[in-house]
Amino acid sequence: MTSNGTGDGDTEALRAEIRRTRVELGETVEALAAKADVKARLRTSAEQAKERMREQTAQTVARVRGQAAQGVEAARDRTGPVVQSGLRAGPAPWAAIAAGAVATVIVLLIIRGRRR
Repeated sequence: MTSNGTGDGDTEALRAEIRRTRVELGETVEALAAKADVKARLRTSAEQAKERMREQTAQTVARVRGQAAQGVEAARDRTGPVVQSGLRAGPAPWAAIAAGAVATVIVLLIIRGRRR
């Protein structure tokens, strides 16, 4: 047995073992306290759930945007060229103009008929 002037070696070994045990016990108490802190655990769970929802939302938005872009491309392929104003070139704008002209003529005829 070794002696270093403060006691024999068994005493020092025992003190070192006590220090290690205190450290381990402190870690165990901290772990138990963390498990017992229900509010903190709920906050952590809520944050994790929020993050999962953010990720799922981002994925869904990206998927929907991709599908919408594909739908727009498919519609363009079916309907033909697009004019710079964003309106489709074809019969629909002319039909609206013709309907407006007919409505104007009818209103003018009604006004003219009342004057007589």
